[in-house]
Amino acid sequence: MKILQVITSLQVGGAEKLITQLAPMLRNRGHDVDVLLFDGTSTPLLENLKVTGIRIISLRIGGSVYDLRHIFKLRKIICNYDVVHAHNAAAQLFIAIASVACPVILCTTEHNTSNRRRNWWWYRPFDKWMYGCYARIICISEGVERSLRQNLKWKRDNLIVVYNGIDIQKYISAISSPLLKCISGENSKTLLMVAGFRYQKDQDTLIKAVALLPSHYHVFLVGDGERRADLEALICKLGVKDRVHLLGIRMDVPELLKAADIIVMSSHWEGFGLAAVEGMAARKPIIVSDVAGLGEIVRGYGLVFEPGNLDDLISKIKELEDAGYYFDVADRCMKKAQEFDISRMVDGYERIYKELMERGI
Repeated sequence: MKILQVITSLQVGGAEKLITQLAPMLRNRGHDVDVLLFDGTSTPLLENLKVTGIRIISLRIGGSVYDLRHIFKLRKIICNYDVVHAHNAAAQLFIAIASVACPVILCTTEHNTSNRRRNWWWYRPFDKWMYGCYARIICISEGVERSLRQNLKWKRDNLIVVYNGIDIQKYISAISSPLLKCISGENSKTLLMVAGFRYQKDQDTLIKAVALLPSHYHVFLVGDGERRADLEALICKLGVKDRVHLLGIRMDVPELLKAADIIVMSSHWEGFGLAAVEGMAARKPIIVSDVAGLGEIVRGYGLVFEPGNLDDLISKIKELEDAGYYFDVADRCMKKAQEFDISRMVDGYERIYKELMERGI
């Protein structure tokens, strides 16, 4: 099969990481796989993908991903593939428009339980038309499928759940990084969160929590984004500049996860929470906000707290001060992570593509 994976860019994020793993693995199974980016600006994920030998098509460097000229470029490109798979909003919309009168099978992955468009009641007919163009809509969790059906009042049977996956062995075998303890001290308790700096991820609650915890607790935030200045301002306001550390975008996440004491994800909403599974695979106890996607994956194994509830989060952190309980939760997390090996995810995607090709949809 000739397969084209389409996404706006390869900035840091779950969808972006998925593509950098999925494309090479599908190629290794004998498929011809290319990746198309609306914005081909160099990023660590993009450079890592280049190393694998995957062909990368870039519509432009920088600029708006909603440039209408992309549609005309896409129309010429997508007709050369058997399956075109779109990720993220701009790619979903423009691929749907470009595919009109073009004989190609369309798939898309829904990566989140919420987006800005869902607040625009007037946009719902356009959303319904767009999603109706796709032969399969792959939802990365049951929570994502449920929220999409409810929002669109969707009754069609083109939705299917394929859980995200990670290279489990990569996190199991990672060597603990000395960085966290070098910064915070050997006797510190380190809380690590890996997420883009945007409203959805709610690093604020974790920062506020550490301000109320004993002084040997330190927070490390891996990522970057539009809210960096807001987070820096909050850190200064709470007087925790010496205990909250912004590490930026990192390529040594497995080693950092292995070095942390506790992994936290305090998101307002989440489609799946790839970073949560990565932390679990590193055999670390994880604490997540009880939202669709995250709670679905972690409940019964790691710890969940009420979204935005500072006292609840602090209580869960303190529960892990009991060493026996700490290692019990860590072991349960690692066991749960085994269910999300990336090979299962790739099996699911490949099976869908083959089914659609055989049926000629």
